[in-house]
Amino acid sequence: MTTAQHDVELIVLKQAASYLATPIFIVDLDGTLLFYNEPAESILGRRYDETGEMPMAEWGSAWTPTDDDGNPLDVNELPLAIAVSERRPAHGAMRIVGGDGAARRIEVTAFPLIGQSGRDLGSIAVFWEDRS
Repeated sequence: MTTAQHDVELIVLKQAASYLATPIFIVDLDGTLLFYNEPAESILGRRYDETGEMPMAEWGSAWTPTDDDGNPLDVNELPLAIAVSERRPAHGAMRIVGGDGAARRIEVTAFPLIGQSGRDLGSIAVFWEDRS
């Protein structure tokens, strides 16, 4: 799906996310990455312009998500994938390796996006680095 084909609500959301200081990751109904903002880029270690849109299977492994013990997480265990597949909010913590090679522990809260007239639009994840 090209940007011109995205629902107007998603276009507006992407624009609003670009002004936020909180890292934001937006996907469509199928889980395809549509956008992440500049604060997300610093945690993910990769600019959105370098990744562009990508399917869930790809972004679900691109940052090598693991639990705190270093066990790999399946894409279906990720909060954003749960929001996509089960259409409900989800939260979790994980470790990732950014595109810059830096390992980080992050907290992620994800929830489905509902548009006008109750239309499902996709899902969004808000996340932050846990430095404790």
